[in-house]
Amino acid sequence: MLNRLFLLFLSLIFWGACYGQYKVRPLEDLTAPGDTGWMIVQDWVKSATNTTEVLPCDTGRAGDALYRVQVTTRSIMGAVIYKTGGILVDHGWIRILGSGSNRLNRCMPDWNRGKTFKEYGEHTPYYLIADDVLGGFFAINGGALGEDVGKIYYLSPDNLKWELMNYTYSEFLRFCLTGKLDQFYKGFRWSGWEADLDTLSGSMGYSFYPFLWTKEGADISKDKRQAVPEEELYKAALSGRKLLGLETENPKK
Repeated sequence: MLNRLFLLFLSLIFWGACYGQYKVRPLEDLTAPGDTGWMIVQDWVKSATNTTEVLPCDTGRAGDALYRVQVTTRSIMGAVIYKTGGILVDHGWIRILGSGSNRLNRCMPDWNRGKTFKEYGEHTPYYLIADDVLGGFFAINGGALGEDVGKIYYLSPDNLKWELMNYTYSEFLRFCLTGKLDQFYKGFRWSGWEADLDTLSGSMGYSFYPFLWTKEGADISKDKRQAVPEEELYKAALSGRKLLGLETENPKK
């Protein structure tokens, strides 16, 4: 029940900021005494069943990121942004964005700028919050992906469709830390992937050829694999969606 109240507060503030319904608040109003959201995240990390690494953050950079997103540290998302440079899950297979660090040099609001919005303060149709090494992207729905605003969608690299996960941000974080990721990514892990990820930056992912969304690329163990910037993977996903005629896709149906 407590977590649901945190989520409700987060949703009202976050999406209110996106729609311009709330006055922009200074950083001191966003940093809650006691860091209640962070205490919850710490407990979840301690009980994680998947390998989890919380990356350190730069205080100044974290404050700027929190101000840009306009959520408070009472929320789970606000705590991740303000207290971490990001979180690497399952040997870094999933990268949950925070305020950025040397090993995950992508700040959540900066990463979204130019992708989900042009300038801060504009309406955000969806908001990228995490991604994986396959070139799959997790986003909070801002209204463009369906009527379920605030729910997490996954841009799946094997079909390039936005798939509803039916999780809130808090539930998504819990899924990453304790969920059955081998089952979620069944058929998309190759022999020795853990060792490969040990040397891969959090700002890089893998490009596969043939593409994972083609019939020829369905067997990942036979595909050619090359490390490329996650930026390229996002652009490639959007290009692929246009090629497949998915830009008119309506996830609500």
